[in-house]
Amino acid sequence: FVSSQVEILDWETKKQLCFLDKVEPNATIKEIRLMFHKLYPRWYPARQSIKLDPKGKSLRDEEILQHLPVGTTATLYFKDLGPQIGWTTVFLIEYTGPLFIYFLFYFRMTFVYGLDERFTSSPHPVVNLACICHSFHYIKRLIETIFVHRFSRGTMPLRNIVKNCLYYWGFAAWLAYYINHPLYTPPSYGKKQINFAVIMFLLCEAGNFSIHVALSDLRRNGSKTRKIPYPTKNPFTWLFFFVSCPNYTYEVGTWISFTIMTQCVPVGLFTLLCFIQMTIWAKDKHCTYLREFKDYPTHRMPIIPFLL
Repeated sequence: FVSSQVEILDWETKKQLCFLDKVEPNATIKEIRLMFHKLYPRWYPARQSIKLDPKGKSLRDEEILQHLPVGTTATLYFKDLGPQIGWTTVFLIEYTGPLFIYFLFYFRMTFVYGLDERFTSSPHPVVNLACICHSFHYIKRLIETIFVHRFSRGTMPLRNIVKNCLYYWGFAAWLAYYINHPLYTPPSYGKKQINFAVIMFLLCEAGNFSIHVALSDLRRNGSKTRKIPYPTKNPFTWLFFFVSCPNYTYEVGTWISFTIMTQCVPVGLFTLLCFIQMTIWAKDKHCTYLREFKDYPTHRMPIIPFLL
Protein backbone atom coordinates (compact mmCIF):
# COMPACT_ATOMS: atom_id res chain seq x y z
CA PHE A 1 0.00 0.00 0.00
CA VAL A 2 1.75 3.15 -1.24
CA SER A 3 -0.92 5.80 -1.51
CA SER A 4 -2.49 7.48 1.48
CA GLN A 5 -5.69 8.69 -0.13
CA VAL A 6 -9.24 7.56 0.64
CA GLU A 7 -12.28 8.28 -1.51
CA ILE A 8 -15.67 7.85 0.17
CA LEU A 9 -18.74 7.42 -2.06
CA ASP A 10 -22.44 7.23 -1.27
CA TRP A 11 -23.40 3.54 -1.34
CA GLU A 12 -26.58 4.20 -3.38
CA THR A 13 -25.80 7.02 -5.79
CA LYS A 14 -22.02 6.34 -6.03
CA LYS A 15 -21.57 10.11 -5.70
CA GLN A 16 -18.31 11.20 -4.10
CA LEU A 17 -18.89 12.53 -0.59
CA CYS A 18 -15.29 13.34 0.28
CA PHE A 19 -11.68 12.71 -0.61
CA LEU A 20 -9.34 12.21 2.32
CA ASP A 21 -5.73 13.03 1.57
CA LYS A 22 -2.63 12.17 3.61
CA VAL A 23 -4.23 9.26 5.43
CA GLU A 24 -1.70 7.06 7.23
CA PRO A 25 -1.48 3.54 5.76
CA ASN A 26 -1.95 2.06 9.25
CA ALA A 27 -5.07 4.13 9.92
CA THR A 28 -8.02 2.14 11.25
CA ILE A 29 -11.59 2.33 10.02
CA LYS A 30 -12.46 3.98 13.32
CA GLU A 31 -10.02 6.80 12.54
CA ILE A 32 -11.47 7.17 9.04
CA ARG A 33 -14.96 7.41 10.54
CA LEU A 34 -13.75 10.28 12.74
CA MET A 35 -12.23 12.08 9.74
CA PHE A 36 -15.50 11.69 7.86
CA HIS A 37 -17.42 12.96 10.90
CA LYS A 38 -15.38 16.18 10.90
CA LEU A 39 -16.53 16.87 7.34
CA TYR A 40 -20.13 15.76 8.00
CA PRO A 41 -20.93 16.48 11.68
CA ARG A 42 -24.49 15.13 11.42
CA TRP A 43 -23.14 11.65 10.63
CA TYR A 44 -21.45 10.71 13.89
CA PRO A 45 -19.32 7.51 13.85
CA ALA A 46 -22.00 5.19 15.27
CA ARG A 47 -24.31 6.26 12.46
CA GLN A 48 -21.81 5.38 9.73
CA SER A 49 -21.57 2.10 7.86
CA ILE A 50 -18.29 2.04 5.92
CA LYS A 51 -17.97 -0.72 3.31
CA LEU A 52 -15.60 -1.98 0.64
CA ASP A 53 -18.57 -2.86 -1.55
CA PRO A 54 -21.99 -1.12 -1.68
CA LYS A 55 -23.78 -4.41 -0.94
CA GLY A 56 -21.10 -5.85 1.34
CA LYS A 57 -20.76 -5.97 5.12
CA SER A 58 -19.70 -3.01 7.22
CA LEU A 59 -16.02 -2.85 8.05
CA ARG A 60 -15.10 -3.20 11.71
CA ASP A 61 -13.53 -0.30 13.62
CA GLU A 62 -10.27 -2.15 14.24
CA GLU A 63 -9.59 -3.07 10.59
CA ILE A 64 -6.49 -1.38 9.16
CA LEU A 65 -6.52 0.38 5.81
CA GLN A 66 -3.33 -1.15 4.40
CA HIS A 67 -4.62 -4.66 5.15
CA LEU A 68 -7.73 -4.16 3.03
CA PRO A 69 -7.90 -5.25 -0.64
CA VAL A 70 -7.84 -1.71 -2.08
CA GLY A 71 -5.95 -0.04 -4.93
CA THR A 72 -3.63 2.96 -4.94
CA THR A 73 -6.58 5.11 -3.93
CA ALA A 74 -8.85 3.34 -1.45
CA THR A 75 -12.51 3.58 -2.46
CA LEU A 76 -14.95 3.08 0.40
CA TYR A 77 -18.73 3.32 0.50
CA PHE A 78 -20.78 5.11 3.13
CA LYS A 79 -24.30 4.22 4.28
CA ASP A 80 -26.28 6.25 6.81
CA LEU A 81 -27.61 3.90 9.50
CA GLY A 82 -29.94 6.57 10.89
CA PRO A 83 -30.19 7.83 14.48
CA GLN A 84 -28.59 5.40 16.94
CA ILE A 85 -29.17 4.48 20.57
CA GLY A 86 -26.69 2.77 22.93
CA TRP A 87 -27.21 -0.92 23.66
CA THR A 88 -27.06 -0.36 27.41
CA THR A 89 -29.91 2.15 27.16
CA VAL A 90 -31.83 -0.24 24.86
CA PHE A 91 -31.62 -3.12 27.33
CA LEU A 92 -32.51 -0.95 30.32
CA ILE A 93 -35.66 0.25 28.54
CA GLU A 94 -36.59 -3.21 27.26
CA TYR A 95 -36.19 -4.94 30.63
CA THR A 96 -37.57 -2.27 32.95
CA GLY A 97 -40.92 -2.31 31.13
CA PRO A 98 -41.83 -5.99 31.77
CA LEU A 99 -40.81 -5.65 35.41
CA PHE A 100 -43.35 -2.91 36.16
CA ILE A 101 -46.03 -4.00 33.68
CA TYR A 102 -46.25 -7.39 35.40
CA PHE A 103 -46.94 -5.68 38.74
CA LEU A 104 -49.98 -3.89 37.30
CA PHE A 105 -51.64 -7.29 36.88
CA TYR A 106 -50.17 -8.93 39.98
CA PHE A 107 -51.56 -6.21 42.26
CA ARG A 108 -54.96 -6.54 40.52
CA MET A 109 -55.35 -2.91 39.53
CA THR A 110 -59.06 -2.10 39.30
CA PHE A 111 -58.87 -1.04 35.64
CA VAL A 112 -57.66 -4.56 34.72
CA TYR A 113 -59.98 -7.05 36.38
CA GLY A 114 -62.71 -4.84 37.84
CA LEU A 115 -63.83 -3.77 41.31
CA ASP A 116 -65.13 -7.10 42.63
CA GLU A 117 -63.46 -7.81 46.02
CA ARG A 118 -62.99 -11.46 45.03
CA PHE A 119 -60.63 -10.27 42.31
CA THR A 120 -58.24 -8.34 44.57
CA SER A 121 -56.04 -11.32 45.57
CA SER A 122 -55.28 -14.85 44.46
CA PRO A 123 -55.74 -17.98 46.63
CA HIS A 124 -53.00 -19.81 44.71
CA PRO A 125 -49.41 -19.56 46.09
CA VAL A 126 -48.01 -20.28 42.61
CA VAL A 127 -49.22 -16.85 41.47
CA ASN A 128 -46.97 -15.19 44.06
CA LEU A 129 -44.10 -17.50 43.12
CA ALA A 130 -44.53 -16.70 39.43
CA CYS A 131 -44.31 -12.98 40.19
CA ILE A 132 -41.13 -13.50 42.20
CA CYS A 133 -39.52 -15.56 39.42
CA HIS A 134 -40.57 -13.16 36.65
CA SER A 135 -39.27 -10.17 38.64
CA PHE A 136 -36.03 -11.98 39.49
CA HIS A 137 -35.43 -12.74 35.81
CA TYR A 138 -35.72 -9.13 34.69
CA ILE A 139 -33.87 -7.69 37.70
CA LYS A 140 -31.03 -10.10 36.86
CA ARG A 141 -31.08 -8.85 33.27
CA LEU A 142 -30.88 -5.24 34.40
CA ILE A 143 -27.94 -6.02 36.71
CA GLU A 144 -26.15 -7.84 33.87
CA THR A 145 -26.75 -4.92 31.53
CA ILE A 146 -25.13 -2.47 33.94
CA PHE A 147 -22.31 -4.59 35.40
CA VAL A 148 -21.62 -7.59 33.15
CA HIS A 149 -22.34 -7.14 29.44
CA ARG A 150 -19.66 -5.81 27.09
CA PHE A 151 -21.04 -4.95 23.67
CA SER A 152 -19.07 -5.49 20.46
CA ARG A 153 -21.33 -2.93 18.81
CA GLY A 154 -22.09 0.17 20.82
CA THR A 155 -25.43 1.14 19.28
CA MET A 156 -28.47 0.01 17.33
CA PRO A 157 -30.92 1.98 15.13
CA LEU A 158 -33.27 4.09 17.24
CA ARG A 159 -36.29 2.95 15.20
CA ASN A 160 -35.81 -0.64 16.46
CA ILE A 161 -36.49 0.32 20.08
CA VAL A 162 -40.24 0.57 19.41
CA LYS A 163 -40.37 -2.93 17.88
CA ASN A 164 -38.28 -4.41 20.69
CA CYS A 165 -40.36 -2.78 23.42
CA LEU A 166 -43.62 -3.92 21.83
CA TYR A 167 -42.27 -7.47 21.92
CA TYR A 168 -41.01 -7.50 25.52
CA TRP A 169 -43.63 -5.23 27.05
CA GLY A 170 -46.52 -6.72 25.09
CA PHE A 171 -45.71 -10.30 26.02
CA ALA A 172 -45.17 -9.34 29.67
CA ALA A 173 -48.70 -7.88 29.77
CA TRP A 174 -50.17 -10.92 28.00
CA LEU A 175 -48.52 -13.42 30.35
CA ALA A 176 -49.31 -11.40 33.45
CA TYR A 177 -52.97 -11.00 32.49
CA TYR A 178 -53.57 -14.75 32.41
CA ILE A 179 -51.31 -15.81 35.29
CA ASN A 180 -52.89 -13.26 37.65
CA HIS A 181 -56.43 -13.63 36.31
CA PRO A 182 -59.12 -14.40 38.95
CA LEU A 183 -60.08 -17.54 37.02
CA TYR A 184 -56.50 -18.85 36.79
CA THR A 185 -56.13 -22.51 37.81
CA PRO A 186 -52.86 -23.87 39.30
CA PRO A 187 -50.75 -26.63 37.67
CA SER A 188 -52.26 -30.11 37.38
CA TYR A 189 -49.62 -31.90 39.48
CA GLY A 190 -49.57 -29.32 42.25
CA LYS A 191 -46.50 -28.77 44.43
CA LYS A 192 -44.40 -31.48 42.74
CA GLN A 193 -44.73 -29.77 39.37
CA ILE A 194 -44.13 -26.32 40.85
CA ASN A 195 -41.10 -27.37 42.91
CA PHE A 196 -39.51 -29.14 39.93
CA ALA A 197 -40.06 -26.05 37.79
CA VAL A 198 -38.57 -23.69 40.41
CA ILE A 199 -35.40 -25.81 40.72
CA MET A 200 -35.08 -25.93 36.93
CA PHE A 201 -35.71 -22.17 36.73
CA LEU A 202 -32.98 -21.33 39.28
CA LEU A 203 -30.45 -23.65 37.65
CA CYS A 204 -31.07 -22.10 34.22
CA GLU A 205 -30.84 -18.58 35.61
CA ALA A 206 -27.52 -19.45 37.29
CA GLY A 207 -26.29 -21.02 34.06
CA ASN A 208 -27.30 -18.03 31.97
CA PHE A 209 -25.55 -15.64 34.35
CA SER A 210 -22.41 -17.80 34.39
CA ILE A 211 -22.19 -17.78 30.58
CA HIS A 212 -22.65 -14.01 30.45
CA VAL A 213 -19.81 -13.56 32.95
CA ALA A 214 -17.57 -15.95 30.98
CA LEU A 215 -18.27 -14.07 27.72
CA SER A 216 -17.65 -10.75 29.46
CA ASP A 217 -14.27 -11.99 30.76
CA LEU A 218 -13.14 -12.57 27.16
CA ARG A 219 -13.24 -8.77 26.70
CA ARG A 220 -12.10 -7.70 30.15
CA ASN A 221 -9.30 -5.50 28.75
CA GLY A 222 -11.77 -3.56 26.61
CA SER A 223 -10.73 -5.33 23.40
CA LYS A 224 -13.38 -5.89 20.73
CA THR A 225 -11.43 -8.76 19.19
CA ARG A 226 -13.58 -11.89 18.96
CA LYS A 227 -12.25 -14.97 20.80
CA ILE A 228 -13.38 -18.57 21.07
CA PRO A 229 -15.24 -19.11 24.37
CA TYR A 230 -14.20 -22.21 26.30
CA PRO A 231 -15.49 -23.87 29.50
CA THR A 232 -14.05 -22.62 32.79
CA LYS A 233 -13.93 -24.16 36.28
CA ASN A 234 -17.58 -23.12 36.71
CA PRO A 235 -19.67 -26.27 35.93
CA PHE A 236 -22.39 -24.15 34.32
CA THR A 237 -19.94 -23.17 31.58
CA TRP A 238 -19.26 -26.81 30.67
CA LEU A 239 -22.14 -26.55 28.22
CA PHE A 240 -19.56 -24.82 25.98
CA PHE A 241 -18.25 -28.35 25.28
CA PHE A 242 -21.42 -29.01 23.29
CA VAL A 243 -22.93 -25.72 22.06
CA SER A 244 -21.70 -22.36 20.79
CA CYS A 245 -24.36 -20.28 22.58
CA PRO A 246 -25.18 -21.86 25.95
CA ASN A 247 -26.54 -18.51 27.16
CA TYR A 248 -29.46 -19.03 24.74
CA THR A 249 -29.80 -22.67 25.80
CA TYR A 250 -30.18 -21.62 29.44
CA GLU A 251 -32.51 -18.75 28.49
CA VAL A 252 -34.86 -21.14 26.69
CA GLY A 253 -34.63 -23.49 29.69
CA THR A 254 -35.68 -20.62 31.96
CA TRP A 255 -38.86 -20.02 29.98
CA ILE A 256 -39.62 -23.74 29.66
CA SER A 257 -39.45 -24.00 33.44
CA PHE A 258 -41.67 -20.92 33.81
CA THR A 259 -44.17 -22.58 31.45
CA ILE A 260 -44.16 -25.75 33.56
CA MET A 261 -44.51 -23.70 36.75
CA THR A 262 -47.52 -21.68 35.58
CA GLN A 263 -49.01 -24.22 33.14
CA CYS A 264 -50.19 -21.26 31.08
CA VAL A 265 -50.67 -21.41 27.30
CA PRO A 266 -49.53 -17.80 26.58
CA VAL A 267 -46.27 -18.53 28.46
CA GLY A 268 -45.78 -21.62 26.30
CA LEU A 269 -46.33 -19.62 23.10
CA PHE A 270 -43.87 -16.97 24.28
CA THR A 271 -41.33 -19.72 25.06
CA LEU A 272 -41.77 -21.15 21.55
CA LEU A 273 -41.16 -17.75 19.96
CA CYS A 274 -38.11 -17.23 22.20
CA PHE A 275 -36.74 -20.59 21.10
CA ILE A 276 -37.23 -19.80 17.40
CA GLN A 277 -35.61 -16.37 17.69
CA MET A 278 -32.70 -17.58 19.81
CA THR A 279 -32.07 -20.49 17.46
CA ILE A 280 -31.73 -17.99 14.59
CA TRP A 281 -29.28 -15.89 16.65
CA ALA A 282 -27.34 -18.98 17.77
CA LYS A 283 -27.00 -20.34 14.22
CA ASP A 284 -25.78 -16.97 12.99
CA LYS A 285 -23.20 -16.72 15.79
CA HIS A 286 -22.14 -20.35 15.27
CA CYS A 287 -21.53 -19.71 11.55
CA THR A 288 -19.52 -16.59 12.43
CA TYR A 289 -17.30 -18.63 14.78
CA LEU A 290 -16.73 -21.29 12.11
CA ARG A 291 -15.91 -18.64 9.52
CA GLU A 292 -13.51 -16.66 11.72
CA PHE A 293 -11.69 -19.48 13.53
CA LYS A 294 -10.12 -22.38 11.62
CA ASP A 295 -9.55 -24.25 14.91
CA TYR A 296 -13.13 -23.83 16.17
CA PRO A 297 -14.48 -27.04 17.80
CA THR A 298 -16.48 -28.74 15.03
CA HIS A 299 -18.49 -30.95 17.41
CA ARG A 300 -20.32 -27.96 18.88
CA MET A 301 -23.91 -27.28 17.84
CA PRO A 302 -25.50 -23.78 17.89
CA ILE A 303 -28.00 -24.17 20.76
CA ILE A 304 -29.04 -27.79 21.53
CA PRO A 305 -26.31 -30.39 22.18
CA PHE A 306 -26.00 -33.02 19.40
CA LEU A 307 -29.19 -31.82 17.66
CA LEU A 308 -29.45 -28.16 16.63
